[in-house]
Amino acid sequence: MPLTKICYFVHDVGHADLARRLGMLRAGGAETTVIGFHRSKPADADLADAVIDLGQTADAKFAQRVWAVAAAVPRLRRWSDKIASCKVLLARNLEMLLIAAIARRLYAPRAALVYECLDIHRLMLSPDVVGVVLRRLERHLLEGCQGLMVSSPAFVREYFLKTQLALPKVFVVENKIFLSNEVSEAEAVEPEKQSVPPGPPWRIGWFGILRCRHSLDVLSSVLRAIPETIQVITAGKPVPNVFPDFEQQVQSATGLSFLGPYSDNATDLARLYGSVHFAWAIDFYEAGTNSTWLLPNRLYRSIRYGAIPVAMTNTETGNWLQAKGSGILLEEPLDRALLEAMQEMTPEKFSRAKLNLDRIPKSELVAGADECRGLVRELSKLGT
Repeated sequence: MPLTKICYFVHDVGHADLARRLGMLRAGGAETTVIGFHRSKPADADLADAVIDLGQTADAKFAQRVWAVAAAVPRLRRWSDKIASCKVLLARNLEMLLIAAIARRLYAPRAALVYECLDIHRLMLSPDVVGVVLRRLERHLLEGCQGLMVSSPAFVREYFLKTQLALPKVFVVENKIFLSNEVSEAEAVEPEKQSVPPGPPWRIGWFGILRCRHSLDVLSSVLRAIPETIQVITAGKPVPNVFPDFEQQVQSATGLSFLGPYSDNATDLARLYGSVHFAWAIDFYEAGTNSTWLLPNRLYRSIRYGAIPVAMTNTETGNWLQAKGSGILLEEPLDRALLEAMQEMTPEKFSRAKLNLDRIPKSELVAGADECRGLVRELSKLGT
């Protein structure tokens, strides 16, 4: 059976989760070409079957990115043959959807166009003229799409169905773990899980992209209140415009530590999540909108590697956990709720919570071979 050729238009070829999505597509039987910009580092030539770097753009510099998009369009002609051979043009975020739509019109009119949306940017929700223009552009481009791929059903329920007139076929592809060495008949293999003693001090891990100042304030406040009862371990990448002095803040707080960046490989993830009792899955960076609607990959990772997620009620993460009878769910005021939860935690409560995690099927956490093949098969059906 011939491979389905997918051309993937991305805003940042160095994005942390891009390799995971490409791995899923390739495991599902797709031949992939990546076309996109880079932010901090050029594209890895091994990222896909073919990688085309359109140049550098800057995060949070909207005008510069608009200019980069405009400048990239005429250059697409160099790769017209490669684009024309693809059955699916998959575009991650709005600016890349615009480029992909132009590329399809010029070089691949029979290809399916699919919009992948992993976050709802705050500009898309703005009531001012910029927000209105962006939503109208998105509506126009969606009219020409055959598919919409989201990582959380709340993005469709809370945003797309409320702002757009009509939607193409919707794919909910959650931010599950993709492990290439497990996409085979060996899927039953479980990772090695470290085990921390089931008692205080209770260790809370906050891992990934660290962008929520309120989370740091809450964790620091509870640390000061019960320093003998909890410890907080952070690791990953602090967002500079939110935490210009993150390491200094951590060093000045007793019981709070920062381990720096970490690798996404299974060994490092098992070590990291296995070193804590609980995993912080709360984010107020865009509270009430994107942060409330998303299902972050730290949710799936924490459960897979044995850390109990801590989430807010009335969020999509909280809903996901509640439906599965798992996790620690907190309400506002958050600092008081966390303080009480940690003060009332016992080894018996912790052990029961761990058992609830173990009842969650692996298929809810890991994108296996069947899911990858199913995704590519459904995408390929969209083309003419």
